[in-house]
Amino acid sequence: MPGRRALGRRFNWLWASYAVSSYGTGLSFGAFPLIAVVVLHSGPTQVAALSAAGLVVGALVAVPLGPWVEFHRKRPVMVAMDLIRFVALLSVPAAYALGRLGFAQLLLVAVLVAAANIAFRAASGAYLKALVPPADLLVANSRFESTMWTSTVLGPPLGGAAIGLFGPVVTLLADAVSHLLSALGIRAVGGTEPRPAPAGASRPRAGELLEGWRRILGHPTLRPLFFNALAVNGLIMASEPLLAVLLLDGLGFAPWQYGLVFAAPCVGGLLGARLAHRLVARSGRRRVLLVAGTLRACWPVGLAFVRPGVPGMVLVIVLQFGLVTCCGLYNPVLATYRLDLTASDRVARTLAAWSVSSSVVIAVLTAVWGVLAAFTGPRLAIAADGLLLLATPLLLPRHRDTPRKTAERAPSLP
Repeated sequence: MPGRRALGRRFNWLWASYAVSSYGTGLSFGAFPLIAVVVLHSGPTQVAALSAAGLVVGALVAVPLGPWVEFHRKRPVMVAMDLIRFVALLSVPAAYALGRLGFAQLLLVAVLVAAANIAFRAASGAYLKALVPPADLLVANSRFESTMWTSTVLGPPLGGAAIGLFGPVVTLLADAVSHLLSALGIRAVGGTEPRPAPAGASRPRAGELLEGWRRILGHPTLRPLFFNALAVNGLIMASEPLLAVLLLDGLGFAPWQYGLVFAAPCVGGLLGARLAHRLVARSGRRRVLLVAGTLRACWPVGLAFVRPGVPGMVLVIVLQFGLVTCCGLYNPVLATYRLDLTASDRVARTLAAWSVSSSVVIAVLTAVWGVLAAFTGPRLAIAADGLLLLATPLLLPRHRDTPRKTAERAPSLP
């Protein structure tokens, strides 16, 4: 089976590091808003500001990091970003234990973690392209995607139980430790990494800050994929807080029911990721991207019709399962295609620009839909969100794949 293909000891260390940090992130899902409400007694405005400002300011801080990452060895950058997240997250339980935790610290940590996340993803994408042969990139990305969805299934329920037993900051402590373990695992990957050219560019020039966006917007295939990703991810994330209000407040779902209807469908993400390689081998990645990208836009509009009780739970689970399965299939194919179409000396800047844009759009659309829901109610806002999602497949590219010979390959790591 292609999915069982051995990718070598060094990839296995990288995968293990990703798994550890992914499970740590899953355990701490929702920890910042929870701490803000339970520990600091923050109101809705502060909680919303914490979520939105963390994304937006973190993204702005990360803008110069893309070019900086491009001209440095990627594995040390990944280790550094893991250590930054470790120290930042660890500061929250430390301040809580000393009785000195404040909202400003939570906000600063959220910004630092958001910026480090973007820099880490940029470096890891470039490193993966050099570490794994082009023919195995989809297998590698599918394994990362499967791990992410598995941690999403198991992490939040376990994190909720841990908070109930040990207090509100325990999951952030676990998340911090997971990044430390990830840094140690990445160091264990071993091997040497050539210094990127130009070797002397330690400080990116002003023009290079926009190089990632120029690359994306100037490419006939990356450009529509980029706008589709911004629209789909932004609209999906914008509806999540509204759905929480609708289910918990409007329809009287118990917290365990709310957790179940979001955790159970994540099994579909694991299924989609495991099917990605064989479906691409059978139908081609262009068709898989088009079909999966179209189908994932069809499910969320149904959430506007959810009702109380068991029928409502079943409907949400079915709709979320369909959405997550399509995302689990689409995401690793997109990640692989994006790496294949991006020149090796521009991968970090391209991925950083993609992540920065996604974070800003998610924050803006979340705020806009929050205002819309204040006037229309959450159900109508969710319906509007779903109807707009139905139009997003129009942004997907429909021309044939760019021939592989046009894609620049990364030099293999020795």
